[in-house]
Amino acid sequence: MRGAPGTRGGFLPVLPRAAWVVLGGDFVSAIGSGLTLPFLFIYAHQVRHLSYGAAGLVVSVIALASLLGNPVGGAAADRWTPRRALMAGLVVAAAGSAALALARTALALFGAASLFGLGVAVIWPAQDALLASLTRPAARSAVFSVRHACLNAGLGLGALGAATVVSVAHPDTFAAVYLADAASFLAFVPVLARLGSPARQASSPDPARPEPTRYREVLRDKAFLRAWALTALIVTVSFGQFQSSFAGYATRPGGIGTHGLSVAFAANMLTVAGGQLFVLRWLGGHRRTTGAALAAAAWAATWAVVVIGGHLGGGAAAEIAFVAAMVIFALGESLFSPTLPAIINDLAPPGAAGRYNGLGALAFTTGFLLGPASGGLALGAGRGTGLFAVMLLACVLAAAAALRLGRHLPPGVNQITASAAPPIQLHEKLIAVD
Repeated sequence: MRGAPGTRGGFLPVLPRAAWVVLGGDFVSAIGSGLTLPFLFIYAHQVRHLSYGAAGLVVSVIALASLLGNPVGGAAADRWTPRRALMAGLVVAAAGSAALALARTALALFGAASLFGLGVAVIWPAQDALLASLTRPAARSAVFSVRHACLNAGLGLGALGAATVVSVAHPDTFAAVYLADAASFLAFVPVLARLGSPARQASSPDPARPEPTRYREVLRDKAFLRAWALTALIVTVSFGQFQSSFAGYATRPGGIGTHGLSVAFAANMLTVAGGQLFVLRWLGGHRRTTGAALAAAAWAATWAVVVIGGHLGGGAAAEIAFVAAMVIFALGESLFSPTLPAIINDLAPPGAAGRYNGLGALAFTTGFLLGPASGGLALGAGRGTGLFAVMLLACVLAAAAALRLGRHLPPGVNQITASAAPPIQLHEKLIAVD
């Protein structure tokens, strides 16, 4: 069997010890996020007694804060080093989560959600820039794949834990999980504090190459703009429909209940967590844009199965169809994670990885905003089947665009290759960086 990118014939990718430490901290933080992520609307509406509209706006504030936080986080990563920017984002997110636990009024909830959203938005580009700085280009597809698997595993564990604890009848349980989420952010900070010099050395600019100091210089990179546009399109027609439009269509026209929907989402998370590294092995030696195109094709198949499931009249047959759709969607996630994030980091010149990741994260944020907005309008008008038919066609177009992007990328940016990083033993992953 062909070796995976970043592997030495074994199952786990070969990554620097510091990268494993960062991934471990991200996993713990993801568990905390899983405790709270599904419950903010319920918390605002049923526990703090906001109206449906106001509770929905509280959730939206988090996404809107990302429009500011993503570029701020990217610039901070270049100015302060990714490690320090990430630590700052973690502290802000922890403060926001703790404030949500203590909020009692609509104004307090809006303020806390804004603070939380800003912190999370800073974390994203800073952490991606840090992981890129700790790995060589050949290992970046592997490190972003592992991060996606860790994120899904952490979110899934957190959600399972919350399901056993949270109860609308006991409001204090909501405060407890938000405080636990804050603690999971803060637990990552001392781990990062010990990384110190590796992050500083890796993020130091090359004196032989001028450092882009403004976003307008990043926006002159035509290859990056093509990658950005493709990312925004793919996220809009995939992740942007995943938790909003899919859930609404599956439970209304599709006729399945909340239990069936929960099983579908659980199947998705388990497939990503269990299958990500297998997909990574299979992608070894392929082009990154090929992986992105295959991901878009998998999502086209997902929406085809969703449309079929929506016409089965509910019951067990519909549940099986929607579960199958989420498994296929997970395959697309696993194909996508080693591709465009790695391309964006390899396009970044020394000293500008933060800004490239800041705008890269903004492409995801754009998709997360446009996807639910377009899906909500279509579902509200009773056009659910038409929505997913359009999403299917858009995914096919995105697959073609991904293959075309490969023609515009510099040599060496578009390949998933074996890592040049030194071998790492299993026990070393849990050793703190000195």
